[in-house]
Amino acid sequence: MGRKKFTAADEQLRPDPRCNDRTVSRFINCIMYDGKKSVAQRVVYDAFDIIADKLAKETDPNAPKDPLDLFLRSIDSVKPYVEVRSKRIGGANYQVPMQVNRKRQQSLAFRWIIEAVRSEKGRPMCERLADELYLAAQGQGKAMQTRDQTHKMAEANRAFAHFAN
Repeated sequence: MGRKKFTAADEQLRPDPRCNDRTVSRFINCIMYDGKKSVAQRVVYDAFDIIADKLAKETDPNAPKDPLDLFLRSIDSVKPYVEVRSKRIGGANYQVPMQVNRKRQQSLAFRWIIEAVRSEKGRPMCERLADELYLAAQGQGKAMQTRDQTHKMAEANRAFAHFAN
């Protein structure tokens, strides 16, 4: 007997109105507080406008041409490939490195970017988000530090990899 999907959320999720992309729509839903979707959309779209202004000044030929490309590139660069999970074996807890599936990779990347943006204070959310996405696309920023720490933990506990099922 096959496994059923957990929810129908993937089929019900509509692409966002401006970029026509489901990933952006999911990101907006993660940013949203108290069901205020229009506020979350305004934050993301204002951040995209700031990114577009930065990209217009960019001289690097490898730089993405539009904000959606930069957003997708930054999400891909923040995604973790391995993480450590606590596993109890013979009365002892081990930090066992395990591979991360695609859906969890995306949700962790979203979570880390949003945490990095919310931890900084003093500027409008859209500016902080634009800066974090721009830095993440270049392999820098707080979200990338979190990813690198996760990978270092998994590397340090590689001796326990044989406990992974």
